[in-house]
Amino acid sequence: MDSSVAIRMVNITKTFGEVIANNKVCLDIHRGEILSLLGENGSGKTTLMNMLAGIYFPDSGEITINEKPVTIASPKDAFDLHIGMIHQHFKLVDVLSAAENIILGLNETVVVDLKRVRESVKQICDRYGFVVDPDKKVYDMSVSEKQTLEIVKVLYRGADILVLDEPTAVLTPQETQKLFCVMRNMKDDGKSIIIITHKLHEVMEISDRVAVLRKGQYIGDVPTAETNAMKLTEMMVGRAVSLDIERSEPFNPKPRLIVKNLNVCDKDGVARLCDVNFTAYSGEILGVAGISGSGQKELLEAIAGLQNCRDCSNITFITDQGVEKKISGMHPLEIKNLGVALAFVPEDRLGMGLVGSMNLTDNMMLRSYRDGKGPIANRKNPKKLAETVVRDLEVVTPGINTPIRRLSGGNVQKVLVGREISLQPKLLMSAYAVRGLDINTSYNIYHLLSDQKMRGASVIFVGEDLDVLLELCDRIMVLCSGRVNDIVDARSTTKDEVGYLMTYLKEGGANHA
Repeated sequence: MDSSVAIRMVNITKTFGEVIANNKVCLDIHRGEILSLLGENGSGKTTLMNMLAGIYFPDSGEITINEKPVTIASPKDAFDLHIGMIHQHFKLVDVLSAAENIILGLNETVVVDLKRVRESVKQICDRYGFVVDPDKKVYDMSVSEKQTLEIVKVLYRGADILVLDEPTAVLTPQETQKLFCVMRNMKDDGKSIIIITHKLHEVMEISDRVAVLRKGQYIGDVPTAETNAMKLTEMMVGRAVSLDIERSEPFNPKPRLIVKNLNVCDKDGVARLCDVNFTAYSGEILGVAGISGSGQKELLEAIAGLQNCRDCSNITFITDQGVEKKISGMHPLEIKNLGVALAFVPEDRLGMGLVGSMNLTDNMMLRSYRDGKGPIANRKNPKKLAETVVRDLEVVTPGINTPIRRLSGGNVQKVLVGREISLQPKLLMSAYAVRGLDINTSYNIYHLLSDQKMRGASVIFVGEDLDVLLELCDRIMVLCSGRVNDIVDARSTTKDEVGYLMTYLKEGGANHA
């Protein structure tokens, strides 16, 4: 590995109002290395990299490239300095082809030579091991294909330093390994790669060096070969943290939710769920695995009354007393009035779960304002709940009167999860509950879900980290192309088996009534 410094960031400081996102951070990035950047939510990782990518401008400090001071005031400046950032949410135009996305925004006054672009893309793919069809439309691409396109796009523009923000968040194990192979090829070619991730097992596998931020300050860096997940977590949090998920046997399991012949179509009539059948039991955690767009979102929303399902669909909730209550086709308020204790942490935390312009107390009231008997809503209990969630989940916020939109994504997720769990539901559904959360908070959430299981709730947990699904859940239901491909025992299955089921649909799917 070439140890010469490609980029040096010295005393970088960035503030947003009274919040200090980065405080005199010093970081070296070497040529030909893969550097993992770790830290809790709000530690300043993405802010620091956004300054490198020209999205933010530092309040003070200096950035040097090849020992020469530079000014990065825009993404164009970053590209001119051969820096490219691949964001967690892709910046692609769906109706355009891969080649058109690659040249979009470049030389707009010049006639585009798509033939030359295709040839350049092929050279890049051959060099690093990518597979990209230049003529394929983005809307026809899988998640991994879109991510590959994003990387090829910045390489086409001459990037020698690449920043990848949560690159494996929605990839299967097989797709992750392909990405890692490509990253190693780029490293061998002298590229510098910075990866922001919360998955410590991936950090240990792919990186050469790990740098840690804590509360906006640079804690230090360590060669990956000389550390482990426990030591890294202690650096991030400042104290020892247990990384064990204590999975107990299912607690007095009884049928809690029976789903039969569930069929859901989107507004354009495209089938999203086809003949889904399964039973969720009380006192267990049922994991749901699948590549992005396999129907996870529609499944939970259909159960919660937020998606219209076809008349043949049958969703039945069973109380502790054995009373069956059919909830298919019902509005969420009708489900609540039926006495069904259901809580839902949706994938879209701000679009569906919380209101960005409202403060923490008001967002807690979204679940309880109808319960009052008079014309004036009771704010006392929601305020106490907001204070409890902030304390127990360590939400970083100036106060409970702060609008939700001013919190980081991870802290927004903490508020949403805390509110739903506080309801003590009999059925708790969670879609990517720990997405964007640091390792410490993620394990707090896992323990909270296990607590709900032990009090007899049925927990349906849609996750993207297969290692967590295998360690946390009792059973895993694998969705593929909107069908239940199989339901496997989480204690005896393997990550490769689940990854295969996520990708290849069995003939006719599986039938789990």
